[in-house]
Amino acid sequence: MYMMGDSFRARDISLKAQKKLLSKMSNKSIAKNFIDDTLASLLDNLYTLAKSYTGNKKEAEKLVKNIIKIVVKINILYRNDQFSQDDLKVANQLRMKFSTIVKTVISFFEVQFTFDKGFLTKNVNECRDLLKQLVGNHLTDKSLGRIDHVLDFFTDPAFMEEMFRPDSPHRPAVQSIVDDMSKALDEGGI
Repeated sequence: MYMMGDSFRARDISLKAQKKLLSKMSNKSIAKNFIDDTLASLLDNLYTLAKSYTGNKKEAEKLVKNIIKIVVKINILYRNDQFSQDDLKVANQLRMKFSTIVKTVISFFEVQFTFDKGFLTKNVNECRDLLKQLVGNHLTDKSLGRIDHVLDFFTDPAFMEEMFRPDSPHRPAVQSIVDDMSKALDEGGI
């Protein structure tokens, strides 16, 4: 009878397979298993905004696919109990920081001339550090690069200034995103 070595674990292989499969299939049907309707609407609106801002459909698709891959991989890790107690403490800090960012974005959008680029950038970069600390031991460098790609897009100074400018042509798209974020906060999804 073949004896499995101590280093072989079916759960580890399953987790690797799930992450690998996910990397090949980051589309809306997969995302529905991990992302609720409000967050799906938020992602659709982010796509619309990114496409409008960049004028590049492929770049907008890549941005949203990277967000989906990050969110789903974190969910897979969480559902498979891959996070240590220390990781869970970091996850809680990340959740609180992300919630602060969402509330800040909503406030900056709703109250004209309150936008503070330095404050928002600092908080997003702190969120980036926490996110990388959480997943750094679990995901590949390629996945960590996806995190940078997404957060670099949102912390680009020209992008931020354009989004919060009262006469921005992107204001309707940002309004839809703010509405989705408010709904997600109310529902406990953020």
